[in-house]
Amino acid sequence: MVVDQPASIGALPLAVARDMGCPAAYLPGLSMRRIADLYPGEAKTDAKDAFIIADAARAMPHTLRAIDGEDETIAELEMIVGFDDDLAGEATRVTNRLHGLLTQIHPSLERVLGPQLQHPAVLTLLERIGSPALIRKAGRLRLVTLLRPKAPRMAERLVEEIFAALDEQTVTAPGTEAAALIVPSLAGSLTAVLDQRAQAVGRTDRRTPGSPSSFEGPEVDAENRRQDRSPHPDRGRRRQHLPDRGHLAAYAGLAPATRSSGSSIRGEQPSSRGNKQLKRAFFLSAFAALADPTSRTY
Repeated sequence: MVVDQPASIGALPLAVARDMGCPAAYLPGLSMRRIADLYPGEAKTDAKDAFIIADAARAMPHTLRAIDGEDETIAELEMIVGFDDDLAGEATRVTNRLHGLLTQIHPSLERVLGPQLQHPAVLTLLERIGSPALIRKAGRLRLVTLLRPKAPRMAERLVEEIFAALDEQTVTAPGTEAAALIVPSLAGSLTAVLDQRAQAVGRTDRRTPGSPSSFEGPEVDAENRRQDRSPHPDRGRRRQHLPDRGHLAAYAGLAPATRSSGSSIRGEQPSSRGNKQLKRAFFLSAFAALADPTSRTY
């Protein structure tokens, strides 16, 4: 059995195929669309798509990807990682909304709180006291007491920076009162989303012991499991195609692709192929590694 969507709508048919001992694989969407250009007609229907998938499986088996039929952990990891993608998008949306509101009503305060907007202490402050006027009214001592449980080392310094920022603006911007009602709600929503992400990380840690507390490790681990345990008949050949780091980079779509023809030399460009999940995991890992000076230099 070959499908073009191994998750969502294709999950149950694949489960039935595995239960019957039928080998299963899937045809990636990008490959399918390129193959579809070889067939006549402009119509796109379920019947035509099914024919293209079946014909590609018969004539071009190298375009297929194996589907693991043995390891339930893979399905769980992929589902949790997908859920985290949704949470990450929501966290980014709410964070940007908070940045925008703070910039609109008090740019100096946003300059202090903005870089640490997802810190538990900053979220607690915005959730409890959501406007510049109320922050000033609360006073330094109350703010230090409020922030110290979440940020013992930086509570006093942060409070001083906040009051210094408040002193830089002497007028009240339009919309400040409305923002005072919205900011605490957004801060509470962001706290809830970040808590859910932390819980999701805990679930992946229990399923992939020894992996780092991020979703890049589990994504790579899931792909390794899929390659190692796949019942697809091409499993051995696929493993032989990844003998070193260069082949792994090509499989993940990270190796540059040369673009040249005759006298037209365009050099090397990022590849549009490869395993999208692995590419995403490696990219996020490299992006996070920029915080380390040695990794950044490399």
